[in-house]
Amino acid sequence: MRECMILAGGFGTRLRSVVADKPKCLAPMGNHPFLYYLFQYLHAQGFEHAVLSLGYLSEQVIAWCNDNPLPLRVSFAVEQEPLGTGGAILHAMPYLADDTFAVFNGDTFFDVAMADMLAFAQQHNSKLTLALKPMEKFDRYGSIALNGEGRITAFREKQYQEKGLINGGVYLASQEYLKSLALPTAFSFEKTVLEPQATAGGLLGFISDTYFIDIGIPEDFTKAGIDLVKMYQ
Repeated sequence: MRECMILAGGFGTRLRSVVADKPKCLAPMGNHPFLYYLFQYLHAQGFEHAVLSLGYLSEQVIAWCNDNPLPLRVSFAVEQEPLGTGGAILHAMPYLADDTFAVFNGDTFFDVAMADMLAFAQQHNSKLTLALKPMEKFDRYGSIALNGEGRITAFREKQYQEKGLINGGVYLASQEYLKSLALPTAFSFEKTVLEPQATAGGLLGFISDTYFIDIGIPEDFTKAGIDLVKMYQ
């Protein structure tokens, strides 16, 4: 697997108190923006090409990429209007050459071993696979029900959980498969694709108990700045 896309078109409203004038993926952490660390991870995982799905303040992201040496080839898919997470994925797909690709969020870092995730998906002949993070004592995220075969059976609403699995925001997908769903132009990937496919039994979950952080809220943004600088210094 050589190609991926990064969803980085959101408005970053939860992080405005910390980073008011930049898109979330350019939030500064040490001497680099968050996107730098995400690129380092993708390169280490063997990716050669990343498509950045952009919207809000896209010109800043493009300028940063053009002004800095990058460890992989980058393309830009810029939304003229908000398309939702699902619409953003469809809008970016024409920039990909391969059928199988990975999707990452531009405001989360999940240290998934992508070769293992791909092998898991291929073993189960899955066209859509999610990386799931085990968590303890949490209420910020909805939880996910998984059966013994690794298939996701339900997405549960946010409520306090002693322990459980959450959607880590890393997906493996097939272009051909997504095109076969006859999806609209603008939509939520979670509501329109993931939840119905889980109900139909067509959604696989790959558990990865590795480093995960969501920089979308100020306290985790600060923690990520410490952790990622240590990991990639």
